[in-house]
Amino acid sequence: MTIQFCIKTLRTSLDAFQIYKLIAKGEDYIFLDSSKKELPYGGYSIIGANPFLTVKYENNCIYEKASGELFSPLATHKNIFDYLKEKIQKYKLNNPTDLPFIGGAIGYFSYDFGCRLKRITMPSEQVAAIPEVYFVFYDNAIIIDHTTEQVSITGLGVLQDAKKSVDSLMCEIQRSKCNEKKQGIFENSTHTPFFKSRFSKKDYIKAIEKMQDYIHKGDIGLANMTHTFSSVFQNNPQSTYENLRRVNPAPFSAYLPLDGFHVLCSSPERFLKVQNGDVETRPIKGTIPRGQTPQEDEINRRILENSEKDKAELAMITELEKNNLKKVCKPDTVTVRELFKIETFATVFHLVSTIVGTLKNNCTSVDCMEAMFPGGSITGAPKIRSMEIISELERNQRSLYTGSIGYLGFDGNADFNVVIRSILIKDNYAHIGVGGGITSQSNPQWEYNETIAKAIALFNSLKAEYFV
Repeated sequence: MTIQFCIKTLRTSLDAFQIYKLIAKGEDYIFLDSSKKELPYGGYSIIGANPFLTVKYENNCIYEKASGELFSPLATHKNIFDYLKEKIQKYKLNNPTDLPFIGGAIGYFSYDFGCRLKRITMPSEQVAAIPEVYFVFYDNAIIIDHTTEQVSITGLGVLQDAKKSVDSLMCEIQRSKCNEKKQGIFENSTHTPFFKSRFSKKDYIKAIEKMQDYIHKGDIGLANMTHTFSSVFQNNPQSTYENLRRVNPAPFSAYLPLDGFHVLCSSPERFLKVQNGDVETRPIKGTIPRGQTPQEDEINRRILENSEKDKAELAMITELEKNNLKKVCKPDTVTVRELFKIETFATVFHLVSTIVGTLKNNCTSVDCMEAMFPGGSITGAPKIRSMEIISELERNQRSLYTGSIGYLGFDGNADFNVVIRSILIKDNYAHIGVGGGITSQSNPQWEYNETIAKAIALFNSLKAEYFV
């Protein structure tokens, strides 16, 4: 298919979320939000506009929905990765800009899809029934450069003439003025959620101890143990996301209003980036709460920086991700660029590493995702055995939690997060997953407390109470 690529730029007093609220027309308008802009990898926010195709994978079948139509199953059985590669190839275009994204598909791969991919039997209990994979293909994109404050609008000419669609969006943004009333963080909240985990504290600690038994027997070196908090939820999802991005800004945040459910995410973790053939993954292993005072803050930071247990976790996962990247990268290009780096967020410090490589000439970003998914930081090492033990010990399927949200560009680029610090809203319920890496050195009580520290920003954004 011939793409009528068009791009125009403008400057506006509106911020990224104000632009999103102006442009979004409801379902399938996804916002990839780098709301912690001071980090070097949080430079752009992306808004998908005017979807022309939505695809979802559920019940081992691919469903398509063209603009204005209903979902229908594909007549032929296809591998979802092959399907996505075919679509990316169909709309392939060269990127004449420095922007990371100028058009493509935005969506997610759920952790449950990762279990299907690796043939792992999942727990029978579902958190919420959502598609395992969901992507939306857009005729237009709005890209906000947080360094230059420049807004770029692109058009592909699939639904209508590319220049006309870009001009229409540009006029809509330029006509608007930044005159919104400043709202308090919880002004739109009318209901106080009350969250409860499917695990009691006592049972969660017992599950950690069972996981440590597997470690002592030599089955695994570490694994990620999680649990899910759920509550009745009656507030507006978009307003709730606005609260979340204020309370807990993060570089890989996202808001997804999809077919019958909403996803709100403020993730600090990049899973996989592919740009011009260069690949990067940034696993997090090691978390400690922020202090109540500057002095306590610095003490906690140094504790994490000197934690041999957390460094051992991150070293194992770094080696795992190196080996996975070698499957799709050129020989001798996979290297560790950063190791044991401390990064600061609203409620916690994290320990992070960065692994890079160069894709083989015959490999695409979709191939790279297939080789890497799900991420080692939220499974364990070795990956398959860790996932089997996770399914045995956790009480419910993870759904989207610990999956990946991001984009597949028609230019071959891609960028995906790890879905942590997230809220899934469906059928008047909200679900929050939290967890952490377990090693032989883990203190089960401390590991439980760490999961609560990770959930605090989410509970605060909902003005929620919780039971432990």
